[in-house]
Amino acid sequence: MNFFQRTGPMALGSRLRQMSERMTQEAARIYGMYDLEMEPRWFPVLYSLGQNDGQSVAQLAEDIGHSQASVSQIIKEMAKQDYITITKGTTDARKTIVTLSDKSRQQLPALDTQMKDVAMAVETMLAQTQHNLWKALDELDYYLDQQGLFDRVNQQRKQRESQQVVIVPYSEEYHDAFRSLNVEWITTYFKMEAADYQALDHPNEKILDRGGFIYIALYEGEPLGCCALIKMDDYTYELAKMAVSPKAQGKHMGYLLGKSILQKAKELGAEKVYLESNTLLKPAIRLYHKLGFQQVMGYQSPYERCNIQMEVKL
Repeated sequence: MNFFQRTGPMALGSRLRQMSERMTQEAARIYGMYDLEMEPRWFPVLYSLGQNDGQSVAQLAEDIGHSQASVSQIIKEMAKQDYITITKGTTDARKTIVTLSDKSRQQLPALDTQMKDVAMAVETMLAQTQHNLWKALDELDYYLDQQGLFDRVNQQRKQRESQQVVIVPYSEEYHDAFRSLNVEWITTYFKMEAADYQALDHPNEKILDRGGFIYIALYEGEPLGCCALIKMDDYTYELAKMAVSPKAQGKHMGYLLGKSILQKAKELGAEKVYLESNTLLKPAIRLYHKLGFQQVMGYQSPYERCNIQMEVKL
């Protein structure tokens, strides 16, 4: 069993790179067959100029789908072999204009013949395959445009890591973590206030004994997140003291805590859940919207840092 049979699709990039190298070697031999002294990587530039001579580097890059840095490197190689001429723009001296040289134009008929033969050979080969590679590459491009491979892998990583997050009820063993997690995020953006000290130093008296609840989020056994539910009246609870350690970034811990605390609020008979925040905390505001919260007004806040109030009806 060869390497790619063992690895499967996860080695897609390596497989495409190997195929590219193989095709490049074949292309070099084909150019020699037609007495064309050129490198395979020059072909896109040469073809584009053959269709529309006298283009800038930016125009070439856009036409052939390369970066400008890549095109600049290619035209330097081609200029050394006298395949193109490079001049400055007549109206803008900063612009580099690339045109075919006499040497290139003399080779265009041979290149045209070669392209026709290559096209027929490739079409014949594709007709023999069960899956049309050319169409498959178009399809692959389309889906990579929708979401790149990096983002797809990152999404899978987050899903895997989020499955390792365990949400547990608060107990005394998590008191220090509950306090330190909140102090960490509050002092990063704001300052500790009297109401913070009361709730964090005395969670039993200020939250739990009054009919509230606290969840702790564990990742690999370590408490890295927390969220409290504070009873306001018989039908309204406040989502408060949500904090997630930077170490847990990307693990959907805040969302999992929010979903768990809202479910707990339902179990406690709440009709709506209220929260206070600050618009400076953009990721937090996005999370609250994702959980269904909408902005409201009219509540009096004990916090100086509060400039937005939100609630969700259950």
